[in-house]
Amino acid sequence: MPRPHKPASPFRYFNSSSEVIRLVVMMYVKYPLSLRNVEDLLFERGIDICHETVRKWWNRFGPMFAGDIRRQRGSRMRGFRHWRWHLDEMYVKLNGEMVYLWRAVDQEGENLESYITKTCDKDAVLTFMKKALKRHGSPEMITTDGLRSYRAAMNELGNADKQEIGRWANNRVESNHLSFR
Repeated sequence: MPRPHKPASPFRYFNSSSEVIRLVVMMYVKYPLSLRNVEDLLFERGIDICHETVRKWWNRFGPMFAGDIRRQRGSRMRGFRHWRWHLDEMYVKLNGEMVYLWRAVDQEGENLESYITKTCDKDAVLTFMKKALKRHGSPEMITTDGLRSYRAAMNELGNADKQEIGRWANNRVESNHLSFR
């Protein structure tokens, strides 16, 4: 009888253990350290690796770790009673063309979803919100700016009672244009 196939470990060709690789990548991502600072901190703790190794591990395993964290966080937040979303649109230039970037951010400032369209109408908001709701579940409250397309889309989805509109209520997503690693 054939054995069930186990997925191959992404760490299988590396001489270091998966715990060390995870520690190195998380140190670089979590704290505002340079590659050489991470190398120095690890050397003080008895782990001798080059800063280029830190960079290569970050490039290779960073997206995998981020996906794991995002999945775990999403399942935890669905059970959170007071989960709030903040929605916003921005007019940005992409490949020389002006488009709308729609973004959903939760109450902690984590980007949940983004979507790009050429129009700023109810259909664009509806497509964006359906995508976000399908992927992340339904929040208790959705905070938006005064754009009428949000209200029309919320009415069509049956979530009109969950919408909050206020002049300064949507600052969470407005101030979330910071760069990230």
